[in-house]
Amino acid sequence: MQRYFLPAAAVLVVLAAGYAIWAGVSWWSSATSDSVSFSEEREEVLRVGQVGIANFTTLDYKKVDDDLNRWLDSSTGDLRTEVETGRETRKKQITDAKTVTVSKVLDAAVTDLDDRAGKAHLIAVVETTVTPEGAQPVKKVNRYQTNLTRTDAGWKLSALGPVAAGGA
Repeated sequence: MQRYFLPAAAVLVVLAAGYAIWAGVSWWSSATSDSVSFSEEREEVLRVGQVGIANFTTLDYKKVDDDLNRWLDSSTGDLRTEVETGRETRKKQITDAKTVTVSKVLDAAVTDLDDRAGKAHLIAVVETTVTPEGAQPVKKVNRYQTNLTRTDAGWKLSALGPVAAGGA
């Protein structure tokens, strides 16, 4: 019986070593695969989209310049141009309205991501609390869609708009 013990133990050691090598190579391969990279990019788009939408739907008439600068920091392309060209008009409207809006994204999803082209689309459900000066706050829930574009500084919103009731 002892004469079979040593060869059997050697076979088990070789099998265990082979399995360990296979498991290590499999783990390394999956950790460096394109699907992991794509998943990480999708998570970044989701994060940036949520922050950008919250930035664009949160305003305080007492610090409107800071809020509009946050809009600029969150945007690119036509959306950024629209913010820049309409800045003074928006500033006056927000200041005259004397309201504070605070928004939080309740849920969001990336509906399309073209990593190679640097384009993405996201939808979100946003709860906004609007508080006019001297009045009670009012909560609203709206849906938004946004396009994102990858820039040298990372992902930025390139379009933002409401989703009509019953639309997607």
